[in-house]
Amino acid sequence: MKVVADLSYESAEPTIYSELANLQASGADIFFDVTSAKFAAQTIKRTAEIGWKPLHILNSVSASIGSVFTPAGLENSAGILSAIYLKDATDPIWKDDAGFQEWSGFMDKYMAGIDKSNGFTIYGYVAAQTLIQILKQCGDDLSRENVMRQAASLDRLALGMLLPGITISTSPTDYAPLKQLQMVRFDGQHLVAFGPVMSGGMSRN
Repeated sequence: MKVVADLSYESAEPTIYSELANLQASGADIFFDVTSAKFAAQTIKRTAEIGWKPLHILNSVSASIGSVFTPAGLENSAGILSAIYLKDATDPIWKDDAGFQEWSGFMDKYMAGIDKSNGFTIYGYVAAQTLIQILKQCGDDLSRENVMRQAASLDRLALGMLLPGITISTSPTDYAPLKQLQMVRFDGQHLVAFGPVMSGGMSRN
């Protein structure tokens, strides 16, 4: 595999149309798209408009139906690959799942009217649950030192809106909480999982 082009963008730019035109001109047939939600939606829509059809792999942070695929056009987004660790709230496969029902009830009670298809609501919920666990581990010692110590000692924390088989773990030498991802393909309606949960990790030196 050969990298034929590698372009960056500034978050203050109004569009990244010129970058996309250059990528198309490079002849690339695989597009690894590392963009924030605004630019991910823009990129998906624009690639459809200019007729560029590479294999589109989108970074996990922007794999959101509500905030990215819907604004970009569901038909334009179909076929995109990504890797995720949170459940897709729009997928009926989770309708009877206890973790999904707990999250959905929380949303109805405290965030009524918010679009549940926006994956960032799930991210915020899981981040808050993780903080709650850290504070529980702290007990009566809420000093900064102990909070940081407990944040670096999470052991296979399972949360309701994480995908099955994915847990949160940290250590004094590894602050990255998530080391597992599930490959998915957007079928125009849902993020459809394929293959096994993949594991990896990084160490802090």
